[in-house]
Amino acid sequence: MTLQSIFLAMPGGSELLIIIVLAVVFIFGAKKIPELAKTLGKAKGEFEKGKLEGEKELNDFKNKEKKLD
Repeated sequence: MTLQSIFLAMPGGSELLIIIVLAVVFIFGAKKIPELAKTLGKAKGEFEKGKLEGEKELNDFKNKEKKLD
């Protein structure tokens, strides 16, 4: 089997997405998916909020350093 034939046998983007969705349904069950999506949404929101707070603190620190110079 050549390297090219191995890459041709691998699933593409849409096929991989279908496989991942089926695996999640199989692992967590159809009833848990909305709860999982809600949790992931909250986690993303908290991550974004933390990122913005970190950027604000970094900018404040840079501004204080400039004022001291």
